Amino acid sequence: MPNLVGDVSSAARILPDLKGEKLFIRNGKGAYLWDDKGRRYIDTALGFGAVLLGHSNDAVNAAVSQALSDSAAPSWAHVREHGAATDLAKHTGELSKVIFTNSGSEAVHLACRAARAYTGRGKIAKMAAGFDGWFDDVSYGNVTSKEATFQDGQRPSTERTTLLRFNDFDDVERLFAEDNDIAAVVLEPMLANAGCIMALPGYLKHVQAIAHQHGALVICDEVLMGFRLYPGLAGLREGLNPDIASVGKAIGNGVPVSAVVAKPHILAGFEEGRVIRGGTFSGNPMACAAVTSTLSQLDNSDYEHLISRGNTLREAIEAIFKAHDLIVTTSGYGNVFGIWLGAVAPMTYEQAEKIANPAFTQALHLALREAGVLIMPSPYGRLYISFEHNNRVIEEIKTAFEQAADALSGTFANA
Repeated sequence: MPNLVGDVSSAARILPDLKGEKLFIRNGKGAYLWDDKGRRYIDTALGFGAVLLGHSNDAVNAAVSQALSDSAAPSWAHVREHGAATDLAKHTGELSKVIFTNSGSEAVHLACRAARAYTGRGKIAKMAAGFDGWFDDVSYGNVTSKEATFQDGQRPSTERTTLLRFNDFDDVERLFAEDNDIAAVVLEPMLANAGCIMALPGYLKHVQAIAHQHGALVICDEVLMGFRLYPGLAGLREGLNPDIASVGKAIGNGVPVSAVVAKPHILAGFEEGRVIRGGTFSGNPMACAAVTSTLSQLDNSDYEHLISRGNTLREAIEAIFKAHDLIVTTSGYGNVFGIWLGAVAPMTYEQAEKIANPAFTQALHLALREAGVLIMPSPYGRLYISFEHNNRVIEEIKTAFEQAADALSGTFANA
């Protein structure tokens, strides 16, 4: 009997068997992963968005290796932490104060603590079907949960968390009319973990305006989208003025690291010791080395061409399926997008729930895996591309989609 629960330590890693075989990854480099049998795959999960420079980036690996050699856990303040915080803050505008943490979930948790401490209020409002980490408070109302859909006047809520409908302009006004204990609203630039549902024009600014009008803070959850569209926060690019942001994933290119960034007055309680924080491995030397090396490379990376390559791939995927009598559409950005079986991408979670097709997505995952491409098997999953996904790799992905569309056309045609 295996000792590892369900074969994995994170449920997101669970994949269906292919011809009776489980997938175990041995190593990765650039755009590729190799399994324990030596088979090569193009990776489009990319550490669920963490690997933006490509797997096993030489410069990041060298910096982390040096930090590990110097001391993995020196306990006290060390020479890399201030530099990494300065490098990060150069990219986050007025959110100039930094606390490093270890995971995106932990960063969101600490951001929520900061909001509660600063406002003296108890509740955090999050987007229904949004994923802001797996800790109890913010995992409430996650995608596919029964709480993620609700009618007016029946808002799901706990003592510490309440929900908002994404892209519903009126619902945020109703929220503050119903509840005066909201410390902060957690915003994502798009509802990424619900299949890359894009925000309607003006929606994010509307939520921010209503929250600030009622004395609540705005937390931008940038763990997934931060540094993916350009070297900075996606919310700032959308014209938002958040009070706090959680960042992670891409800032370390796969090395476990995340952070809370905020306006100085918001985090003053932590600096003065009035609000608790901790974490043996928070801001450890390897994480800080990864941040410094990763950000220096992202500053010199061609995001415009990366996103253009991804948009070319999106268009090709839609055209390939159409040629096989299957209509699919994509939603998101060039370097992170979802695939939907149908002609119209959803703009709300309620729409997404109706068109989500787990059978199609799992069949597509298996067909692509057989063709040498790894994608998430969930209907709410995403495809990522990294800076190592060059034109040749994109062409390889297109070829795999040709094979997959041909294999699926008989089963899902005219669906």
